[in-house]
Amino acid sequence: MDNAPRRVAVLGSTGSIGRQSLDVMRQLPGRFEVVALAAGRNAAELARQVREFRPAYAWAEAETAELGDAMKDTGTRWLAMDEMAAAPETDVLLVGTAGSAGLTPTLAALRLGRPVAIANKEVLVMAGHLVRRAMLEGGGQLRPVDSEHSAIWQCLWGEEDHAIRRIILTASGGAFRDFDRSGLAAVTPEQALNHPTWNMGRKITVDCASLMNKGMETIEAMWLFGVPMENVDVVLHRESIVHSLVEFSDGSVKAQLGLPDMRLPIQCALAYPERMPEPPSPRLDLGAIGSLHFGEPDVTRFPCLRLAMDAGRMGGTYPAAMAAADEVAVDRFLRREISFVDIPAVIETVLSKHASTTDPDLESVLAADGWARQAAVLPPKAVAGVAL
Repeated sequence: MDNAPRRVAVLGSTGSIGRQSLDVMRQLPGRFEVVALAAGRNAAELARQVREFRPAYAWAEAETAELGDAMKDTGTRWLAMDEMAAAPETDVLLVGTAGSAGLTPTLAALRLGRPVAIANKEVLVMAGHLVRRAMLEGGGQLRPVDSEHSAIWQCLWGEEDHAIRRIILTASGGAFRDFDRSGLAAVTPEQALNHPTWNMGRKITVDCASLMNKGMETIEAMWLFGVPMENVDVVLHRESIVHSLVEFSDGSVKAQLGLPDMRLPIQCALAYPERMPEPPSPRLDLGAIGSLHFGEPDVTRFPCLRLAMDAGRMGGTYPAAMAAADEVAVDRFLRREISFVDIPAVIETVLSKHASTTDPDLESVLAADGWARQAAVLPPKAVAGVAL
């Protein structure tokens, strides 16, 4: 990295990834400059961030008096996320939003040849083919922030892409890895939000509990690293120390290890290709950990993993419909409208009625997303009557 600070636009700055990203940049004064902050509904937290970092630009779903005062005091200007991605002040775009909101800013930055540190699963799941196309045509770069994909990315530094035989994603198994079917049916939102290892946002924590998160990660890996779905596997690993592995053509296997802390993959994505001299989190002590365990995932108890991987294999607009249906189903579960085991039932029903488009453009992807959201709020028998 040269002497000039790297200028970062943070989308989703008040969420888990966004707050940890700002923490990483706090610990490296002079290395980074926050030039833009975008948030959803938490305008109060965004106002505090604006006062601290004094970015050139800010955006929220709704402006409040507190945010307006903060922007006035700091000289920060209102700017939409797509425009932040394309602003000349932006060196790196960090996409920490949830859902489809991060898609068009990601495409905009990649088309301009800019690096995107991406932590948004839905962007790659629903439109990975469009994102990869924009990256290749515009000369931009995708830098994965998820711990699993960051691990794969780091394992591939200095390796030839054609030498990849298999990508192996690790999964902690979530909060209910030892529950039987009856136990899963009785799960409450409070239980689902208590992840055994990671501290994350509400939606992604529920997805971890259902293994949908891991299923989405298999689709992400396909687009991030240019490998077919058949070459992506999942293995259970309770300790979350081995973040993922890559098997090469000669049988060698590389793994990236570390404590379960998102600040290291965030720092890797922001600072690449440089390694920072000090870790952002405690160092790994394997002697203190003692042993590591691995096993096979159970797709019978956790069908979301199978549904996501099937959607990835089928391609077209199936992944977009799957991701949208999951988002609605998780929200319904958290509002106690459906049970935990109803989440995969909703997704499977929506996918069974979906009319996919081959090689979809952005309009088709967004149409599938909208249709699936509408279908996912209906009783299963009514889904068939919803026109795409």
